[in-house]
Amino acid sequence: MTKKVGVKTEAEQTRRQLLIGGAALGATTLLGFPSILRAQTNQAIKIGVPTILSGRVAQLGISSRNAINLSFDKFNKAGGLNGRQVELIFRDSKGKPEEAARLARDMINTDGCDIILDAEASTTAFAVHEVVRDLGTPCVHTNSETSSLTADPKLRIPNAVRVCRQGAHDTIAGGFYAAKVAKDKGLKTWATVSPDYAYGRDMVQQFVKYLKKFNDQAEVKAEIWPKVFQPDYTEVITRVLKEKPDALFTALWGGDLVAFIDQANLYGLFKNIELFAINLGDYTTLTALTKLPVGAHSGNRYLANFPDTPENQAWADEYSKLYKDLPTNWSWQSAAGADYLIQAMRQTNSVDGKKLSEALIGMTMDSPFGANGKLTIRAEDHTLVNYAIGWGPLIAKAPYISDMTAVDWDVITELETEWKKEMGYI
Repeated sequence: MTKKVGVKTEAEQTRRQLLIGGAALGATTLLGFPSILRAQTNQAIKIGVPTILSGRVAQLGISSRNAINLSFDKFNKAGGLNGRQVELIFRDSKGKPEEAARLARDMINTDGCDIILDAEASTTAFAVHEVVRDLGTPCVHTNSETSSLTADPKLRIPNAVRVCRQGAHDTIAGGFYAAKVAKDKGLKTWATVSPDYAYGRDMVQQFVKYLKKFNDQAEVKAEIWPKVFQPDYTEVITRVLKEKPDALFTALWGGDLVAFIDQANLYGLFKNIELFAINLGDYTTLTALTKLPVGAHSGNRYLANFPDTPENQAWADEYSKLYKDLPTNWSWQSAAGADYLIQAMRQTNSVDGKKLSEALIGMTMDSPFGANGKLTIRAEDHTLVNYAIGWGPLIAKAPYISDMTAVDWDVITELETEWKKEMGYI
């Protein structure tokens, strides 16, 4: 059942130091696009994919790689671009910004990549962004959800777009949903536990803003900031128990979220505290938990029943059959990014960086992941909109969220515009 209802950036720390890794090969135009274009021959179209393939969040890179391969395998089997096949070059950044920057630069300068399909998390995507800013290579970001990457005009560049969800959209939806649940259940006091970097900080600030906008009785008693990939959450759990809030919001994700919930269950943390976990509604995370807390709520990340369409279910089935695994939020985002590149290449009949970038900005395409069967890269800020987005109560078995509250994109856009004005972005 689906109901419809209304409802300091990392780049500043890393920008110039990450550009020291090497000089651009060849001159660039004032717009940032390479002025010397590679010959349009039958040679392979090389696409570089920096991502995280090892460590605690290796599933991010693995599930992204699976989805990207799925899309480009079909493209190649269909003849590619006038017979030119796509060659994908995947490299493991291990989640380290300096390594992500080095890999992206090497992919372009040494491997000769025509395009960067950036499947990094926000911790490293900003580093890749600065490299493509410097070299002018067209770039599609598929996993960085920190809103400022595209919302902040100082960071925006003509050769990069974001094809994934973003924090501002999720927190508008989450704040509205949580406010309604809180009113219905009398949840007045809150604590937050979120990762200590730009994404986590932004998510808490924005979630609390919309929680209070729709429920002025909400009171946040504590904001707690564990480090990314922190192994032990005992101190965090003890702090929450001491505060005794009615509800807890967390923007932890992946292995960190699993570790936190599993450890918190040992302490009985959720016995009297309602959990709102914005990143829990994803197969990989849900199936890794030892025990799902009773009464937990989440935004959708990727679920085959949302949007509840034959196209979405068919894509999930195809992915699962091929990889013997369930798709993730990173999977659908990376698939959408790959599909956008395929459409741009076909539309321009080219891999020219300037032509591809101009085609991507403002492009709408049919997609199983769209709220109405379509996705759009919004021209004004180069970011994805109209993807399926909603919240609901979790259950311990498939479909995991059966009573999803979908959120109206007109409402999201209105509140997002207000937020951008407050931030000085427009």
